[in-house]
Amino acid sequence: MNDELKHLSTRVTKGLMTRREFVGRAAALGVTAVVANAMLASAAKAAGPVRGGTLKLGASGGESTNTQDPALTASEVPLYNLRHWGETLVDVGADGSLEMRMAESVEGSSDAKKWVFKIRKGIPFSNGKEMTPEDVMMTMQRHSNEDSQSGALGIMRGIEEMSVDGDNFIVDLSTGNADLPYLMADYHLMIQPGGGMDNPAAGIGTGPYTIEFDEPGVRHGFKRRDDYWDADNRGFAEFSEQLVLNDATARTAALQSGQVHMINRVDPKVAALLDRAPSLSVKSTAGRGHYVFIMHIDTAPFDNNELRLALKYAINREELVDKILRGYGSIGNDFPINAGYPLFDTTIEQRQHDVAKAAEHYKKSGHDGSPIILRTADGAFPGAVDAAALFQQSAQAAGIPLEIKREPNDGYWSEVWNVQPFCASYWGGRPVQDQMYSTAYLSTADWNDTRFKKPEFDEKLLAARAEIDEAKRKAIYSEMAMMVRDEGGLILPMFNDFVGAIASNVGGWVDDPNGPLMNNKAPIKCWLTDA
Repeated sequence: MNDELKHLSTRVTKGLMTRREFVGRAAALGVTAVVANAMLASAAKAAGPVRGGTLKLGASGGESTNTQDPALTASEVPLYNLRHWGETLVDVGADGSLEMRMAESVEGSSDAKKWVFKIRKGIPFSNGKEMTPEDVMMTMQRHSNEDSQSGALGIMRGIEEMSVDGDNFIVDLSTGNADLPYLMADYHLMIQPGGGMDNPAAGIGTGPYTIEFDEPGVRHGFKRRDDYWDADNRGFAEFSEQLVLNDATARTAALQSGQVHMINRVDPKVAALLDRAPSLSVKSTAGRGHYVFIMHIDTAPFDNNELRLALKYAINREELVDKILRGYGSIGNDFPINAGYPLFDTTIEQRQHDVAKAAEHYKKSGHDGSPIILRTADGAFPGAVDAAALFQQSAQAAGIPLEIKREPNDGYWSEVWNVQPFCASYWGGRPVQDQMYSTAYLSTADWNDTRFKKPEFDEKLLAARAEIDEAKRKAIYSEMAMMVRDEGGLILPMFNDFVGAIASNVGGWVDDPNGPLMNNKAPIKCWLTDA
């Protein structure tokens, strides 16, 4: 029986038998579906990468206003685009380790103030020009410039000087930071010729694909490069296409019909049902991602901390985890760090849903009773509209007049998020606490979407960077978490698992807690087994 199943699993990897047929034959031989699927996964891994074909992704998070400029990337569709044509100095592996990309090595001084990245030689950009240390430095300079509006601006703030010495790109920091190499893995920092100074949206990089067509809000297409430097590990499909499918039902239907091979943001309401289909597989990975409601604390009425606390106590976190995530996530505590991060403080008290406290804080706020507008959209996060409705109901129980305004998906990330004072949003998380706080909570960060600008918080962030004693560093991070939790504009009810789905003829899948669909790299790291 074992030999027969091995033979049949090989036929599946070659595209000669469907997953449904294999599971059926296995059941007839007395093998459970779980064991059968495990055998298929092992067979696919043993078969190794297959080159060729057109791999199609159906993705939420795209708009007609999207650009190929890495600095402005703020949602998933443009991020998948970047992964196709661009690469960073380093990467963070699925196991949390640092992986070398455009840098072949990195060394830091004993005080973590000086970092030397040795840059690879002979790596061509897609325009034929060889990538140099000067290109690396100019890329970093562009993202350090206020005018670039880069999402990486916050993490570039601590750099005092950048220079090139032969094959080395050198970073000197004003304050030591042991996490600096991890910050260089930020997806905005795609190395571009001349730093992208002349044309940041050209889509020219060192990645495995070149852009074939670019129709923002509709679709994006890529062709594999023949001269790609790391072809043994990335870029297996001849063509890769991304269809923008912001509607969850349309996205799921596209996968079920075979129109696409993988989708992001599977709605937890349908995940279990979808996973029962023999030709599909739902992939759920716990990580640092979180679904949030964000308030601008410099804008009335959210400049009143009593009102902010009223809303934080009013939200029913357990209800949202149960009804929105349906088991694919965990409860949040109004700061962006969970157990997935090193130096997480498990002793911080969990904020509970408390109608009486919410009503008390609302009364203390002196709010005039006018509607408090919360903006949301289907594309904010899976279940965002339903989550807002549940929030509204629990707020009403405390006498808080929360009003929901549903916005269109198109334009949400350019006209609502980081623009309107109260809205639904999401964050994918970052590998280390310093990067998460530097990106979204440092006073000078361009993506400080709650307008949390506290000099004492900034001082603690810098102190944590320089602290080499882990216990002391953990204590500083704990103090920072409490400041965000009790004084900030972040309502974080839940940490979400990254839930996606792939067809049975997709090989190469690896769970990666750093982001959805293998940290947005599934289209370039996976392959079609029947290509």
